[in-house]
Amino acid sequence: MHLLNNFLNLFMTTGISLKNKILLLCMFIFSSPFELNAQTFPDKPIKIIVAFAPGGLADTITRALQPKLSESLGQPILIENKGGAGGTLAESQVSKSNPDGYTMMVGVDSVPVNPFIYKNLNYDTFKDLQAVSLLARVPLTLIVNNNAPVNNLNELIKYAQSKNGSFSYASPGTGTSNHLYMEYFKSIANVEMIHVPYKGGSPALTDLIGGQVEAMLISVTLANNQIKSNSVKGLAVSSDKRVALLPNIKTFVEMGYPDLKAYTWAGLFLPAGTPTSISQRIHDEFSKAIHAPDVINRFKDLGAEVVMSSPSEFSNVLKTTNEKMGELISKRNISLN
Repeated sequence: MHLLNNFLNLFMTTGISLKNKILLLCMFIFSSPFELNAQTFPDKPIKIIVAFAPGGLADTITRALQPKLSESLGQPILIENKGGAGGTLAESQVSKSNPDGYTMMVGVDSVPVNPFIYKNLNYDTFKDLQAVSLLARVPLTLIVNNNAPVNNLNELIKYAQSKNGSFSYASPGTGTSNHLYMEYFKSIANVEMIHVPYKGGSPALTDLIGGQVEAMLISVTLANNQIKSNSVKGLAVSSDKRVALLPNIKTFVEMGYPDLKAYTWAGLFLPAGTPTSISQRIHDEFSKAIHAPDVINRFKDLGAEVVMSSPSEFSNVLKTTNEKMGELISKRNISLN
């Protein structure tokens, strides 16, 4: 309404020629309705689509932020888990949603990799999704089923080699960092393993504990409680130094793999074309929520590091990951088959 009043006042100004008034009228008529509604945002519930199943890293981080976001934005925050196909089902839904700020996605590190894995995507990752911020990152932990006769990394390698390629490992989905860094580990350790993809970290972990698969590279967040409750064995972490949650577990670097430093992350996306005023408001509200003292403490309990980057910084992360992992996928001939 404020924008309409400004337009009417300008249109009625006597010093403007009829030709220019007609141009102004055309500009107003064909203005994006989302731009016109930006000043009232938000005036209805907001949906956050989580690209993986409940219980995984993206889901856990989103739910930690949900109450703060709802309070500050003054609207209900609805979370919809849409797992499957490495997160591409959620990515497709968000890419085709109205760019009005009411639908967004929390995705993980598979987003910039999926174009290499899924050849017939019905959207363009870098054109149809708008990067808002890298929210947080978490190092990975190599864990094994309790019945596996291994207690360290060297024993795991020897055991897997003895199984002549039948040793299996799980991941939250093809193309996730969990999957790709496990493939990298296989290449430098000269060992073969069968990859078993799931629709998220939580169901993969359930099957690992149940013995359907034997190993998994998973976030410290999900590994922590299972290791401490002796449900699984922890063999290595992928951080630069040991993590506070699991101080007794050595890093890959300590065990002779200096290049295996890896993190899984969660990031925020909007449909491309979302007005800057709305995307900036969303970025600011997420930043406020994620830096609240109780949320920071919660993230520490999860072993997560708050990042909260700018859109341009996040775009650079996506581009760099796309290039780096594209090379790995090509070398390892990784595909859905």
